[in-house]
Amino acid sequence: MGGALILAAAGAALAVLLAVRLWVVLRPRAAVPRRSLSLLVVAGSGGHTTEILRLLETLSDAYSPRHYVIADTDEMSAHKINSFELNRADRNPSTTVLCNGPGTCVPICISALLLGILGIKKVIIVYVESICRVEHLSLSGKILFHLSDYFIVQWPALKKKYPKSVYLGRIV
Repeated sequence: MGGALILAAAGAALAVLLAVRLWVVLRPRAAVPRRSLSLLVVAGSGGHTTEILRLLETLSDAYSPRHYVIADTDEMSAHKINSFELNRADRNPSTTVLCNGPGTCVPICISALLLGILGIKKVIIVYVESICRVEHLSLSGKILFHLSDYFIVQWPALKKKYPKSVYLGRIV
């Protein structure tokens, strides 16, 4: 009798927890305005992919980044989605590179700058100097200070030394 009572109590507690969780997940909430919204797109095969891509064409760029779920066997949908995203990228020539100081970011930023110089694509370069750089810039920072569109420092001493920089306080 005691075991059955404990089992019934545990079942009731589990039911209450499940009900509370369902209420938290399903309750109506006020819409929160966002600048962007990450989107997961589940692509079916054949006509379903065409329909979802037509729907995506009507959405603004605020619905990005976009992530796709495609069946391994559905090569046609993968091809259509790749073409769609390439065309979308061609319509939006502005791109941003965000980096924070590894040496590997220098050639990437130089390549991005060359894309703009050659008129292929305007790329905005945002460089955030490492929090550990209090008084002096890193080597990458010294190079990219002159090439970046926005150069962000996290210490006021660096802002004084490099007036072009943007001081936002500690952001990392």
